[in-house]
Amino acid sequence: MIDREDMMELTRRMTVARTSVTRIAGCYMGADGEIDGTFNVNFLKLSPAEKGKNLAIAKAVLFSRTNEQLKDYSFPEEKTGPGSMWRLFAAMKECGLKNDALMETFYELAGERYESRGPYAVFVFHDRYDVPVKAADKERLRESEEVYEYLIGAVCPLVGEYEPGMPECGFLFPLFSQRSADLYKMAVFDADLTHPKGERLFL
Repeated sequence: MIDREDMMELTRRMTVARTSVTRIAGCYMGADGEIDGTFNVNFLKLSPAEKGKNLAIAKAVLFSRTNEQLKDYSFPEEKTGPGSMWRLFAAMKECGLKNDALMETFYELAGERYESRGPYAVFVFHDRYDVPVKAADKERLRESEEVYEYLIGAVCPLVGEYEPGMPECGFLFPLFSQRSADLYKMAVFDADLTHPKGERLFL
């Protein structure tokens, strides 16, 4: 189960003033799953308006209904080997999204697996969070002992030319659990629980 407070701790930082997101990468896809264009930029170089718009997309994934729209999934050992989604996500995180070949592999997999009635965008965010140590009363106690490095992904239908709407599905990798990284779990988000797409796309 996902602890709502863990997700809230991450979303509280998703403001233009507080964010530590390092990079955003993504692609635009036609309804047929063909890549129509890609981007990969340093998040700090975006304008405040662009940062705010993109953070709203990332925040929508984690701010969703915990354990309903946003569910945790485990990766058994047999699904962490070469060619697995776990291995791809781990490599994307390790390079901070800077390896375009890895990103292209992810976009191509998304195009093969995602069912869409129209064009859409795939966004991936990379962040490093210095997790502060807290006392029992939840007050900050001292400087961080762990850096939680993670990815947030979002698949958004386009509402205009290269203009993404709110996510239909997404993910958090690895899971943030008990204020620490659970390396063999991730959270998968689906906005529409009657037609979930995330599990097929990300696992």
